[in-house]
Amino acid sequence: MPHAPFDPPSIRRGFDRAARGYARHAALQQEVEARLLDLLDYVKTPPARILDVGCGPGTAARALKKRWPKAQVVALDGSLAMADQARRAAGRWRPDYAVVCADAAALPFAGGSFDLIVSNLALPWITDLPALFAQWRAVLNPGGFVACSSLGPETLDELREAFAEDPAPHVHAFAPIQHLGDALLAAGFRNPVLDADRFTLTHPTLEALMADLRGAGGGNAMAERRRSLTGRGRIEAARAAYEAFRTADGLLPSTWEVVYAHAFAPEHGQPVRQAGHDLVSVPLSRIPIRRRS
Repeated sequence: MPHAPFDPPSIRRGFDRAARGYARHAALQQEVEARLLDLLDYVKTPPARILDVGCGPGTAARALKKRWPKAQVVALDGSLAMADQARRAAGRWRPDYAVVCADAAALPFAGGSFDLIVSNLALPWITDLPALFAQWRAVLNPGGFVACSSLGPETLDELREAFAEDPAPHVHAFAPIQHLGDALLAAGFRNPVLDADRFTLTHPTLEALMADLRGAGGGNAMAERRRSLTGRGRIEAARAAYEAFRTADGLLPSTWEVVYAHAFAPEHGQPVRQAGHDLVSVPLSRIPIRRRS
């Protein structure tokens, strides 16, 4: 199932509001980030330039700079408030990394600018994954490495079921793992490897779950969402429906399916797959030219 269309201004507002208190609500995001960074063991040559897409408060950018002190690290986020948090964390006088506030789907970098791209849980907010990955391939040097994480379709199944009687959507439709792999191949990446984890978080009440979602920037940003407040009756119906999931220890579970992917950009001379065809790029200097006298 493809991503539901999003309302980009709503996404930015959600992360702007969440920026200051993000760390208090982002335990899952922090755990996924640690597991994502473990994938960088596949990077054998120290990268000179690194891009962190959807950097949040900058924790991954700091870890990347610590791992490769000589690398130039650029942290990018579409939320101005979140980018400001990352900038503060980078340090004032000799910042560990540069911070750019820009749309992840419209990267403001020239081709071949980076050797490594890392992105933790930014993909769930992107509608066109093949187009995004095509940008990543363009800004990566040949042989560059990409490591990213996203959310799978089982994420928040309980919440989705609790609001099933409400015709307005409340939970995003997350792309399945196969869609992520297909999008990487369509963009020309080589040897993609995908894996998945399943986490279960617990909450005392539905309101506590919703507060954690908003606190981590994960509010409802679908274009077809209800723009007015959800009525008391619908909230009560969802609360009652969610009670069916309450565990023996008295807590409400929420399921999170996390997908990880890593892949390599094509080396010089290797064909790049676009629209189902392999395209080969050959430098002009390597094309023999026969001149007539």
